[in-house]
Amino acid sequence: MAITTADIKKLREMTNAGILDCKKALQETDGDMDKAVEYLREKGIASADKKAGRTAAEGLVAFKTADNTATILEVNCETDFVARNENFKAVVDALANHVLTEKPANIEEALTQTLASEGKTVDKYLKESIAKIGENISFRRFEIFEKNDEETFGTYLHMGGNIGVLVQLQGGNEDVARDIAMHIAAVNPNYLSKDDVPSEDLDKEREILTKQALAEGKPEHIVEKMVEGRLGKFYTLNCLLEQEFVKDSDITIQQLVDQNDASVVNYVRYEVGEGIEVEETDFAAEVMGEVNK
Repeated sequence: MAITTADIKKLREMTNAGILDCKKALQETDGDMDKAVEYLREKGIASADKKAGRTAAEGLVAFKTADNTATILEVNCETDFVARNENFKAVVDALANHVLTEKPANIEEALTQTLASEGKTVDKYLKESIAKIGENISFRRFEIFEKNDEETFGTYLHMGGNIGVLVQLQGGNEDVARDIAMHIAAVNPNYLSKDDVPSEDLDKEREILTKQALAEGKPEHIVEKMVEGRLGKFYTLNCLLEQEFVKDSDITIQQLVDQNDASVVNYVRYEVGEGIEVEETDFAAEVMGEVNK
């Protein structure tokens, strides 16, 4: 059957595929619109699989809260340009809503679940999004917090979603929780309190401080006391409750929560791309490689 411009336009609106791809899909399926959609999806998924090997170290951190549940998640793409794209933001929002409502135990389980808004698995939705957007997309991680009615959530996003912090307080209020989230975004503490520092980390720090003291020529019989005294700085640098509040250096975070009849129950800080090794590529060589195929 003859393929009309209206057919191509309709298929393009349904799939967001390119004009030439839509024309070819209709030709290959004798103008059957449903089969053409399926043809393009199959082609899109195949191209998405090829993109899935590329490093995705940009992206966004996002939150969703409803009643006594909150989630924070990180979704990655390959470039900052795509991270600002509305289509990518829609993907992040869909995943955040899914995690909040379905509460998967981990990423693997989330990928097998049906995304209610799309009527397909999360895995298939991501592959189709990769084909549509043109970059690898990675649903990297998430956390889900549950609170009671006496507890409070606080969130803070920095640089449009490059860093995100979710805080859960016992008592207090949203303003205090947000201030603490902002502090965590800025200072990035490794532990909540002294009690949370693993013994192996303390032993390693003591060893370093001991070597420093001995190198300074301090007598061995006072080195141990010096080391314990210097551990105070380690706690200040690494433990949230021991740190000076970024908005008021006259008080610590512990004093801030005490003043507001609160305590920190939990927190999580995500920074986009942290820990991801980005492979350095020769762009000119990559272009020539495509040309010579």
